Amino acid sequence: MATDLYGDHPSPARRHLVPPALRAPFEARTWRELGYLMLSLPIAIVMFTFGVTALSLGAGLLVTFLGIPVLAAGLAGLRGLGVVERARARALLGARVAEPEPLRARTGGPTGWIGATLKSGVSWRHALYMLLHFPWAVFAFTVALTFWAYGWALLTYPLWQWVFPVFVGVDGVQLYGDGTHNVYLDSTFEVFATSLTGLPLVLVTPWVVRSLVAVDKLLVTGLLGPSRLASRVTELESDRGVVVDTAAADLRRIERDLHDGAQARLVSLAMDLGLAKERLAEDPQAAARMVDEAHGEVKIALQELRDLARGIHPAILTDRGLGPALSALAARCTVPVAVDVDLVDARGQAVRPVPAIEGIAYFTVSELLQNVSKHSGATRATVDVWRSADRLMLLVTDDGAGGAGTATGSGLAGLAERIGAVDGVLVVDSPAGGPTRITAQLPLRP
Repeated sequence: MATDLYGDHPSPARRHLVPPALRAPFEARTWRELGYLMLSLPIAIVMFTFGVTALSLGAGLLVTFLGIPVLAAGLAGLRGLGVVERARARALLGARVAEPEPLRARTGGPTGWIGATLKSGVSWRHALYMLLHFPWAVFAFTVALTFWAYGWALLTYPLWQWVFPVFVGVDGVQLYGDGTHNVYLDSTFEVFATSLTGLPLVLVTPWVVRSLVAVDKLLVTGLLGPSRLASRVTELESDRGVVVDTAAADLRRIERDLHDGAQARLVSLAMDLGLAKERLAEDPQAAARMVDEAHGEVKIALQELRDLARGIHPAILTDRGLGPALSALAARCTVPVAVDVDLVDARGQAVRPVPAIEGIAYFTVSELLQNVSKHSGATRATVDVWRSADRLMLLVTDDGAGGAGTATGSGLAGLAERIGAVDGVLVVDSPAGGPTRITAQLPLRP
């Protein structure tokens, strides 16, 4: 049963009357990123000082038995500071950086921990981060502070320009009527010209800061996060869990459908035939009626089994491919559906995905059309399937109420997990009021 995907209507996006260029200097994001750069310098100094001291001391003591544990302790300290850096990047920059893979010591005790620390690529990436981040933090701190300080100082010059006195012999000095000298500030034109000079600096500072923190994000995610291999292994483990859970759910659904449908009907049919057999000698006409009723029950049971088999893997998909299968699927939809399938290669020859991908594509369209029928309130829908390089593209659109989303617990969330398990992507574009456009991208060959 499809989940109601259209129940939650997101509120329309806020429209800002102020352009982004004028709004940026006052946004919380700008001040968070500036704060990140201001904190980077003292943290980088601490990290660099500790790292260079510990690693140099450990390397210098390698001639003795103390060098290896000192070196391991230095790397462990850098990993601890890396925890702070990752937390800071998440809080102030919104960076999506996962925790790196933990140490895996082959043996217990201090010896195993020292060996695991020294052999871990994560530890040495933290050391490399310490070496690269220090000069970058100095540069980023200097540039950001210079732009920010000069920009706001010049822009607000009319508010504090009185702190600069001007004395006799300097242009702009005014003599009072009694012959005394008084401090006289710059002319109004000079004051406001100075203020206008600071305006472009204030407006450009947020974009300079964002460019600087982009490099920090790369350093944090590339050196302090998990390696690409570890990330891929974690992703594959998660996808394997999704596939196993999906297969288990399908098996439970099939068992439930068999138990509540065809199996119960066949048990009733066997009992009716047993009664007909007993009455055959005494009342042939009643027995004939019971056999006739049993014949009708057999037809219903066969139809239920056909529907169940179609739900597992439709025969038309295996025999004729995705185009005819989707056309048959659209014919059963309560909303008029136009289907366009164009799966050809560069030479114009028909291309079929592997059976697993073909099945996922079929059931993706099936679930989306079920929700179009039940929940969207649409009057028409379209299904487009085409090939783009080595990817299979699906696009299902409808003119319904919109508001669909991949929120946790929705049908689209489960669909996105199934597609993601084979390195696919599901994109939902469904503003409140419609129309809804749902695009799925699958590999032709997993």
